[in-house]
Amino acid sequence: MMNKVRDFISIDKEILSGNPFFKGTRVSIQSMFDHLEKGISLDEFLEDFPTVKKEQAIAVIEIAGKILTSRNIEQIYEAAA
Repeated sequence: MMNKVRDFISIDKEILSGNPFFKGTRVSIQSMFDHLEKGISLDEFLEDFPTVKKEQAIAVIEIAGKILTSRNIEQIYEAAA
């Protein structure tokens, strides 16, 4: 899974203050989840941020799902805290 994460998500202290963003863009991962949380469709998000490819957005959602349903979620949570 780690190779897949790096294929779609970048983290760089010089870009977006080190917050995760879609690889090859300057669009934060958080912005997609903020849109979805507000009820804005994925297609609308992609219209708002045309540098993000649909494949990237779907992959990030799948990665988030795998992390959040992992048996190791407690360890992941503690590592992020």
